[in-house]
Amino acid sequence: MRVKIYPGKGAGQLAAPPSKSMAHRYLICGALSAGSRIEGVSDSRDVQATLGALTALGAAAEKRDGVVTIGGLRRDGAAALQCFESGSTLRFLIPLCMLRDRAVTLKGTETLIGRPLDAYEEIAGKSGLLFERGRTFLRVRGPLTGGDYRVAGDKSSQFVSGLLFALPLCEKDSTLTVTGKAESLSYIDLTLGALADFGVEVRREGMKFIIPGGQTYRSRNVAVEGDWSGAAFPAALGELGGDITLTGLRPDSRQGDRVFPELFKKIGREVIDLSDCPDLAPVLFALAAAKGGGRFTGTRRLRYKESDRVDTMREELAKFGVKVEAGENDVAVSGFPRAPRGALCGHNDHRVVMALSVLLTLTGGEIEGAEAVAKSYPAFFDDLKKIRIRVETYGI
Repeated sequence: MRVKIYPGKGAGQLAAPPSKSMAHRYLICGALSAGSRIEGVSDSRDVQATLGALTALGAAAEKRDGVVTIGGLRRDGAAALQCFESGSTLRFLIPLCMLRDRAVTLKGTETLIGRPLDAYEEIAGKSGLLFERGRTFLRVRGPLTGGDYRVAGDKSSQFVSGLLFALPLCEKDSTLTVTGKAESLSYIDLTLGALADFGVEVRREGMKFIIPGGQTYRSRNVAVEGDWSGAAFPAALGELGGDITLTGLRPDSRQGDRVFPELFKKIGREVIDLSDCPDLAPVLFALAAAKGGGRFTGTRRLRYKESDRVDTMREELAKFGVKVEAGENDVAVSGFPRAPRGALCGHNDHRVVMALSVLLTLTGGEIEGAEAVAKSYPAFFDDLKKIRIRVETYGI
């Protein structure tokens, strides 16, 4: 799909999209309960991937008008599940699949299966478990048991979250220690919050998690809160002269991306550390371009997202005449944007598409591959229209 965005400042009130991060977590917890009701589940591709994968694993689920009733995931029998392009789906569900003593195949795109999975591979190797990786599939077999586990903190918080979902179901008690520099701690907090909501006990001592075994996920009725990550994109228009009011965001949220209003103000004034909020990088880079420049650290992990977000944003911002210089763990943006010649490329990355859309409200222009927004924020372009940004779509 191609979109054409016309220059405009934007004005109006908009409800934040439902949190993709919390929807993943609540669906998994609900599936592990006898039966739960989860309100506010979006139609984003990633969330639907998790819902479909849980169903493939044996959970009973029904979705109607954004409300999912789900529960009863079985731990016996073989299964094959499709993760599509969702890193959260893949990394959260691998440990649950490893609880089984029969093989489970997790399928996905080549890009997804190629993302780092070394934490789980090391655990499987030390425990004598099957961990077979192909170009578009991963095959695992357990049983994963309770015990003492260690995970490097600078890889992905999703490894920690995946183990936190599974280890309470083991008979033995477990400990999980995060070693080295821990990044994206807020995402671990989201997982701990979801587990607590479903009655699962995890005690935290610094970066060591003590997990009693033999636990049961309790049935709950919960609602998915608004998504600070997705809301950052329409909110960015307010930094470009728009008058945007966002509703549905909890000020006391555990979401790490709730810091975006503070970071928006720091662009060009301070070096911004993205270690705990890597998903904000594309929109922050775009705003830095709009404001004449900015400097960022904690960018190493951006290379292992849906695209290499350092290289893709460098390539696309260059089309605006904006320069991006990157080191091993830092990025500098400089220059003011001019109207790009020809269409921009979305690189099959939802956050890149949305970030480029923000910048195009200044210059006007087109994006090829704009359908990528369906991964997390399917209503993004409709929402832009609601706040008076003129958008035309082609090839739907």
